Amino acid sequence: MLERLGTEVDVAIEELRTVAHGIYPPVLGDRGVGAALKAVARSSAISIRVRDEWRGRQPEAVETTVYFCCQECLQNAAKHGGRGVSATVRLSEDDGHVSFTVEDDGAGFDPGTAARGAGLTNLADRVAAVGGTLEINARPGRGTRVRGEIPAGPR
Repeated sequence: MLERLGTEVDVAIEELRTVAHGIYPPVLGDRGVGAALKAVARSSAISIRVRDEWRGRQPEAVETTVYFCCQECLQNAAKHGGRGVSATVRLSEDDGHVSFTVEDDGAGFDPGTAARGAGLTNLADRVAAVGGTLEINARPGRGTRVRGEIPAGPR
């Protein structure tokens, strides 16, 4: 267990360095959000399923926003979800918008009483910066669902 926690800390530190330097994974630029999130899933300490239903690529700002928001949600699930937590990421596209949903089956929380940490605030700010909206649904014992919707960019 200590070894796994050590690995998770190492991964978190490396991800923080990546964000701090403004660098994103090459697979994101080369193959898009779905492929980048599948790479995250392969190296994650929790079970993650990725369903990519985007029909094409989006502008870099949209893809970067979606990638880092999903990654933050997955890190939150791993950190706060409890033992055996799993998550599903869905990327969808409809009516001129792209969306992402990250849903976990973890411990959940009460959004009405929980202190809104920097992570949740950063998610909302990131999505708003590209013209989108963010919705957070959670209940104690019922997991957490985060959904963002962003206007689709030109193809």
